[in-house]
Amino acid sequence: MAPSKKGNKAISILAFKCPKCMHGDLYPTATFSFSKPFDMNDTCDHCGQKFFPEPGFYYGSMFISYIFTGWFSIAFVLLLHWVLKWSTTASFAALIGILGLLFVYIFRLSRSIWLGLMVKYDPPAEN
Repeated sequence: MAPSKKGNKAISILAFKCPKCMHGDLYPTATFSFSKPFDMNDTCDHCGQKFFPEPGFYYGSMFISYIFTGWFSIAFVLLLHWVLKWSTTASFAALIGILGLLFVYIFRLSRSIWLGLMVKYDPPAEN
């Protein structure tokens, strides 16, 4: 899926595209394939942008993942418990199930956000 509007950070982050050129894929497999879920391309196939510029680069993405997961968990349990009147045990069991399914997506999204924050959109010149 190619982003429809070049230069839009949000689209490149959500589509898991290179933040520099918005063409290359960050990951070699689809998000929900669960085949090599934590593998990431080393460089962009289109512009050559390094996706691992230094050791420990993605340390900051852990905080993004933690914040997103925390707020999602609070909202999800409150919705199930207070609005839908589920029991506390059922609400937390559903949360564990949902987070188990979304774990790889949240991992990839937090890395995509972190890289998108650090790399400026600068497509290569077309000849």
